[in-house]
Amino acid sequence: MADIAQDDHNCKKKQVMIMQMHRAPKPNLINIPYQNHTINQAEEVKLAALAISFNVRLRAADMPSAMQERALRHARALLDSADHRRPNPTLLARSLKKEFDSVYGPAWHCVAGKSFGSFVTHSPGGFVYFSVDSLSFLLFKTEVHVVAQPSPKPPS
Repeated sequence: MADIAQDDHNCKKKQVMIMQMHRAPKPNLINIPYQNHTINQAEEVKLAALAISFNVRLRAADMPSAMQERALRHARALLDSADHRRPNPTLLARSLKKEFDSVYGPAWHCVAGKSFGSFVTHSPGGFVYFSVDSLSFLLFKTEVHVVAQPSPKPPS
């Protein structure tokens, strides 16, 4: 029961944090709330420089910096490859999800678009929320539980 209360508390903290981030003035540098991992200063500076050069705003993250970098690079490449067509958020989300599924294992989920709400539970170290140009991306991982098939009943 204490685990459920703690999970609920963490979800509410993230929801409040995301709501506050949308109301906060836009700073020149990124401020990444980071819970379960330590990013050293060199990694943080590298990620900030990458974000600035790609016109990316990191909104919130609970993910190692190398994984964040992969997400930012992939999203930027997808948008750049759209040429002058209007990008399809569903195709962008599917591509980013498939990239992370293939590199980091299954159970990644991605939401992309100009306006959406969300309330998600994610695996530790598997959450990033960022925007590129005018599109926002929410990428997160959930746990996969193998469901055992019931053994067949012996004939009577």
